[in-house]
Amino acid sequence: MFITNNIRMSYSILRKLFVFFMLSAISIGSISAQDAKVQKGKASYYSKRLHGRKMSNGEVYRNDKLTCAHRKYPFGTLLKVKNPKNGKEVIVEVTDRGPFARSRIIDLSYKAAQELGIIMSGVAMVEVSIYDDDTPPYYTPKMEEIPDFDFDVVDINDTLDIVESQWLQDHKKSEIEE
Repeated sequence: MFITNNIRMSYSILRKLFVFFMLSAISIGSISAQDAKVQKGKASYYSKRLHGRKMSNGEVYRNDKLTCAHRKYPFGTLLKVKNPKNGKEVIVEVTDRGPFARSRIIDLSYKAAQELGIIMSGVAMVEVSIYDDDTPPYYTPKMEEIPDFDFDVVDINDTLDIVESQWLQDHKKSEIEE
């Protein structure tokens, strides 16, 4: 009887573990399916007062970087955030956790909010999706034409010879005048 109870208990534990792992696999599958679609919701942005403070990933927050806070995406994930009202888009990197307001899906850096045009409103509806392009996004400033400079390259020995000959001529003139 004691052996039968232990076998039943082991079977019960194994069954619970199996159910736990199956539910975990299903939830992981649902997260990856959720990641593939576009999230729509409200976005806010960090205050300028947070500049210089550490974020959840250990980096220091800077106003001029294109970063964001998201609850689920891992640190380093690139997200494309679109403002459907004006059609502007920006690519941001997840560097922090949040937002902690239930009604919001993402917190943006000041620079990202500025590029999306949501500074005046403070909070705006956005569409968030994973940026899956092969080429990394980066800011490329417009290149202005660089003027061509014409430099004359002179041998230093030639210059010394010219200076020496000039000195000799000046010195001889001074001797003759005396």
